[in-house]
Amino acid sequence: MNYPNGLFKRQKSDINYANRGMSLEEDLNISNQYYLENDIAVIYKKPTPITINHVDFPNRRDAVITNAKFKIPSTTDYNGIYKGKYIDFEAKETTSKTSFPLANIHEHQIRHLRQIVKHGGIGFIIVKFSKLDRIFLLMAYDLFSFIDSEKRKSIPLSYFKAKGQEIKITLRPRIDYLKCIEKIGDVYD
Repeated sequence: MNYPNGLFKRQKSDINYANRGMSLEEDLNISNQYYLENDIAVIYKKPTPITINHVDFPNRRDAVITNAKFKIPSTTDYNGIYKGKYIDFEAKETTSKTSFPLANIHEHQIRHLRQIVKHGGIGFIIVKFSKLDRIFLLMAYDLFSFIDSEKRKSIPLSYFKAKGQEIKITLRPRIDYLKCIEKIGDVYD
């Protein structure tokens, strides 16, 4: 719509409010806070272990880390407990419209997820196809099945559609991944 003095205003139909610029990690953190506040589950983002090499003190109250390095490779992004079961998962985003590059998930993270599943925990990955604005949960055993049987260096979107569960963005919680866990709950009973 054109206004006097050359101002231009977009019509509401031109604006896409999906995700409103939030990253997958931000959305998951908001979802986990919702689960915690509503006594549904206790799931946290794991801090990345670092070694601090140098800190500057510009004034008495502020300390600024100016040099640090990763202590050890981190395992996965999130862990916690839901209905008495241990949950552990990795969250990734890709800009590809057709596949998720396996190079985005590290070998030590896959080994960690294998250990979680072996010991009776619930392991999975959540992948956001950013350009498509689609989010999928893929159970660890389906991830392992693909890695162990395929020679490809990426998981096609079609595999996520066939084996994974798509998660729609909602208001509360933003990413209700526990709803997906409920759907396959008989696997873990």
